[in-house]
Amino acid sequence: QVQLVESGGGLVQAGGSLRLSCAASGRTFSSYVMGWFRQAPGKEREFVSAISWGGRSTYYADSVKGRLTISRDSAKKTVYLQMNSLKPEDTAVYYCAADSVITIARIAEVDEYDYWGQGTQVTVSS
Repeated sequence: QVQLVESGGGLVQAGGSLRLSCAASGRTFSSYVMGWFRQAPGKEREFVSAISWGGRSTYYADSVKGRLTISRDSAKKTVYLQMNSLKPEDTAVYYCAADSVITIARIAEVDEYDYWGQGTQVTVSS
């Protein structure tokens, strides 16, 4: 069982930066693939980024490549999402997700993740 708690969201101007954090509970954090998803009003939840259990492999949606960076600190049981050059279209609720059994081909699929945080709001003003 894993519990996830996101933090770090807020209001920022376009071009600004935020760093989201996701703190996980449970003894087996290092064995979980961790992902970030987001959901804007009236839209479906979409994949943003993911990181392998060892942290050596990272994955990004095309819309955020070069601007967002995912990382994890196993000692702190925390995964981060550094968000730079933010755009108004990045405005959404950002969710952290975890699962222990995901194939690379399905790493961007919402249904593949068993554990979710409560979400943190990110608002980018123009």
